[in-house]
Amino acid sequence: MIQIYTGNGKGKTTAAIGLGIRAIGHGYKVLMVQFMKGEEVYGEIKALKKIPNFDVYQFGLKTFVKKGDLRKEEIEIAKKGLDFAQEKIKSKEYFLVILDEINVAIDYGLIPLKDVIDLIKNCPKEVELVLTGRYCPKELYDYADLISEINEIKHPFQKGIFNRRGIDY
Repeated sequence: MIQIYTGNGKGKTTAAIGLGIRAIGHGYKVLMVQFMKGEEVYGEIKALKKIPNFDVYQFGLKTFVKKGDLRKEEIEIAKKGLDFAQEKIKSKEYFLVILDEINVAIDYGLIPLKDVIDLIKNCPKEVELVLTGRYCPKELYDYADLISEINEIKHPFQKGIFNRRGIDY
Protein backbone atom coordinates (compact mmCIF):
# COMPACT_ATOMS: atom_id res chain seq x y z
CA MET A 1 0.00 0.00 0.00
CA ILE A 2 1.02 3.60 -0.55
CA GLN A 3 0.59 6.22 2.17
CA ILE A 4 1.09 9.98 1.88
CA TYR A 5 1.51 12.39 4.80
CA THR A 6 1.35 15.97 3.56
CA GLY A 7 0.14 19.45 4.52
CA ASN A 8 1.60 22.56 6.12
CA GLY A 9 1.32 21.28 9.70
CA LYS A 10 3.92 19.78 11.99
CA GLY A 11 4.07 16.01 12.39
CA LYS A 12 4.40 14.34 9.00
CA THR A 13 7.80 12.78 9.63
CA THR A 14 6.80 12.07 13.22
CA ALA A 15 3.72 10.15 12.02
CA ALA A 16 5.82 8.12 9.58
CA ILE A 17 8.35 7.31 12.31
CA GLY A 18 5.51 6.22 14.59
CA LEU A 19 4.31 3.84 11.89
CA GLY A 20 7.87 2.55 11.60
CA ILE A 21 8.12 1.94 15.34
CA ARG A 22 4.85 -0.01 15.18
CA ALA A 23 6.26 -2.17 12.36
CA ILE A 24 9.48 -2.78 14.35
CA GLY A 25 7.33 -3.89 17.27
CA HIS A 26 5.92 -6.64 15.07
CA GLY A 27 9.37 -7.80 13.96
CA TYR A 28 9.54 -6.06 10.58
CA LYS A 29 12.43 -4.11 9.05
CA VAL A 30 12.01 -0.41 8.29
CA LEU A 31 13.95 1.91 5.99
CA MET A 32 13.73 5.69 6.05
CA VAL A 33 15.36 7.55 3.18
CA GLN A 34 15.54 11.26 3.96
CA PHE A 35 15.75 13.79 1.17
CA MET A 36 17.08 17.33 1.68
CA LYS A 37 18.41 16.44 5.15
CA GLY A 38 22.12 15.86 5.63
CA GLU A 39 22.75 16.29 9.32
CA GLU A 40 22.17 14.05 12.29
CA VAL A 41 21.23 16.94 14.59
CA TYR A 42 17.63 15.73 14.66
CA GLY A 43 16.77 13.95 17.91
CA GLU A 44 14.67 11.36 16.11
CA ILE A 45 17.60 10.36 13.88
CA LYS A 46 19.90 9.97 16.87
CA ALA A 47 17.29 7.72 18.52
CA LEU A 48 16.44 5.70 15.41
CA LYS A 49 20.09 4.88 14.77
CA LYS A 50 20.00 2.98 18.08
CA ILE A 51 17.02 0.83 17.08
CA PRO A 52 17.87 -2.45 15.33
CA ASN A 53 16.15 -2.96 11.98
CA PHE A 54 15.20 0.73 11.59
CA ASP A 55 17.70 1.95 9.00
CA VAL A 56 18.03 5.65 8.18
CA TYR A 57 19.92 7.09 5.22
CA GLN A 58 20.16 10.80 4.45
CA PHE A 59 20.54 12.22 0.96
CA GLY A 60 21.01 15.93 1.43
CA LEU A 61 23.65 18.49 2.20
CA LYS A 62 24.17 20.29 5.50
CA THR A 63 22.84 23.48 3.93
CA PHE A 64 19.28 24.51 3.12
CA VAL A 65 18.04 24.00 -0.42
CA LYS A 66 16.80 27.19 -2.07
CA LYS A 67 13.85 26.62 -4.35
CA GLY A 68 14.54 28.09 -7.77
CA ASP A 69 18.29 28.22 -7.11
CA LEU A 70 19.32 24.57 -7.14
CA ARG A 71 22.92 23.47 -7.26
CA LYS A 72 24.02 20.54 -9.40
CA GLU A 73 25.29 18.78 -6.28
CA GLU A 74 21.85 18.97 -4.65
CA ILE A 75 20.17 17.40 -7.68
CA GLU A 76 22.81 14.66 -7.88
CA ILE A 77 22.48 13.67 -4.23
CA ALA A 78 18.67 13.59 -4.49
CA LYS A 79 19.00 11.32 -7.55
CA LYS A 80 21.32 9.04 -5.57
CA GLY A 81 18.71 8.90 -2.82
CA LEU A 82 15.94 7.96 -5.23
CA ASP A 83 18.12 5.31 -6.91
CA PHE A 84 19.02 3.90 -3.49
CA ALA A 85 15.34 3.80 -2.47
CA GLN A 86 14.37 2.05 -5.73
CA GLU A 87 17.05 -0.58 -5.20
CA LYS A 88 15.95 -1.27 -1.62
CA ILE A 89 12.26 -1.36 -2.54
CA LYS A 90 12.91 -3.86 -5.35
CA SER A 91 14.92 -6.07 -2.99
CA LYS A 92 11.89 -6.47 -0.67
CA GLU A 93 14.37 -6.42 2.23
CA TYR A 94 12.17 -3.92 4.10
CA PHE A 95 8.51 -4.25 5.05
CA LEU A 96 8.12 -0.46 5.34
CA VAL A 97 9.98 2.19 3.34
CA ILE A 98 9.60 5.86 4.27
CA LEU A 99 10.61 8.48 1.69
CA ASP A 100 10.89 11.45 4.00
CA GLU A 101 10.46 14.93 2.46
CA ILE A 102 10.19 13.47 -1.03
CA ASN A 103 7.16 15.65 -1.75
CA VAL A 104 9.25 18.77 -1.09
CA ALA A 105 12.09 17.38 -3.22
CA ILE A 106 9.62 17.00 -6.10
CA ASP A 107 8.18 20.49 -5.58
CA TYR A 108 11.66 22.05 -5.51
CA GLY A 109 12.66 20.28 -8.73
CA LEU A 110 15.27 18.00 -7.18
CA ILE A 111 13.44 14.86 -8.29
CA PRO A 112 11.18 14.53 -11.34
CA LEU A 113 7.57 13.63 -10.53
CA LYS A 114 7.64 11.00 -13.28
CA ASP A 115 10.47 9.15 -11.51
CA VAL A 116 8.47 8.97 -8.28
CA ILE A 117 5.37 7.76 -10.14
CA ASP A 118 7.51 5.04 -11.75
CA LEU A 119 8.86 4.07 -8.33
CA ILE A 120 5.31 3.79 -6.95
CA LYS A 121 4.08 1.78 -9.95
CA ASN A 122 6.95 -0.67 -9.52
CA CYS A 123 6.66 -0.99 -5.74
CA PRO A 124 6.11 -4.65 -4.81
CA LYS A 125 2.85 -5.40 -2.99
CA GLU A 126 4.89 -6.74 -0.05
CA VAL A 127 6.36 -3.28 0.62
CA GLU A 128 4.42 -0.55 2.42
CA LEU A 129 5.57 2.80 1.01
CA VAL A 130 5.18 6.13 2.82
CA LEU A 131 5.83 9.52 1.21
CA THR A 132 6.10 12.58 3.45
CA GLY A 133 6.44 16.31 3.02
CA ARG A 134 4.52 19.43 2.19
CA TYR A 135 3.46 20.24 -1.34
CA CYS A 136 2.47 16.72 -2.39
CA PRO A 137 1.67 16.85 -6.11
CA LYS A 138 -2.00 16.05 -6.71
CA GLU A 139 -0.84 13.63 -9.43
CA LEU A 140 0.33 11.26 -6.67
CA TYR A 141 -3.10 11.11 -5.03
CA ASP A 142 -4.42 8.55 -7.53
CA TYR A 143 -1.66 6.12 -6.53
CA ALA A 144 -2.18 6.42 -2.77
CA ASP A 145 -4.24 4.12 -0.60
CA LEU A 146 -4.11 6.53 2.35
CA ILE A 147 -3.58 10.29 2.37
CA SER A 148 -3.33 12.27 5.60
CA GLU A 149 -3.20 16.04 5.30
CA ILE A 150 -1.75 17.59 8.43
CA ASN A 151 -2.69 21.25 8.67
CA GLU A 152 -1.35 23.94 10.94
CA ILE A 153 -4.02 25.66 12.98
CA LYS A 154 -1.80 27.18 15.64
CA HIS A 155 1.98 27.03 16.08
CA PRO A 156 4.47 28.51 18.58
CA PHE A 157 6.37 30.07 15.65
CA GLN A 158 3.47 32.53 15.38
CA LYS A 159 4.48 33.82 18.84
CA GLY A 160 8.15 34.06 17.90
CA ILE A 161 9.06 30.76 19.59
CA PHE A 162 11.46 28.99 17.28
CA ASN A 163 12.96 25.51 17.04
CA ARG A 164 13.14 23.86 20.45
CA ARG A 165 15.63 21.07 20.99
CA GLY A 166 13.90 17.79 21.74
CA ILE A 167 10.55 19.08 20.42
CA ASP A 168 11.12 20.53 16.95
CA TYR A 169 14.38 18.75 16.11
